[in-house]
Amino acid sequence: MDNSFKKSERLNSKKGISILFEKGKSLFSHPYRAVWIKTEEIQDEVPVQIMISVSKRNFKKAVDRNKIKRYMREAYRIQKSIIWDAQQDKQYQLQFGLMYIDKEIRDFDFHQKAMERVLKKLSKEISNK
Repeated sequence: MDNSFKKSERLNSKKGISILFEKGKSLFSHPYRAVWIKTEEIQDEVPVQIMISVSKRNFKKAVDRNKIKRYMREAYRIQKSIIWDAQQDKQYQLQFGLMYIDKEIRDFDFHQKAMERVLKKLSKEISNK
C-alpha cells in the first residue's frame, strides 16, 4: 500500500463537509472527535477521504493550529492502512472528519498513539454497521 497522503484523499468540498456534519455519526477517542459517513458515490477512486480540523477557539495562533494539523496528517499518513484495510472491496466510500479537541499542544508520539486508537475504533465501528 502506498504510504502517501494525496490531495484526492482529502475531503475539502463544502458540500461534502456539510453533508458529513448533517448526517454523519460521531465517536470520541481522546483527543480526537471523529464524524464519519458512508457515501454511495465514490469520488476520486479512493476508499477513504479525511478532513482534519483544529479549533480556532482553543488555539488562537495559526502557528499552533498548523503544527497540530501537521502532526495529525503525518500520524494519519503513517497509519492509514488500519482504516484502508477495513474498507477493502466495499461498495461505498468512507468520509470522515477528525477534530482536535484538546486544549494543549502535544508531541508527535502522543498524536501517533491517539491516531492509532481512533482509527482502530473507527474501523471497528464501520465494520459493525
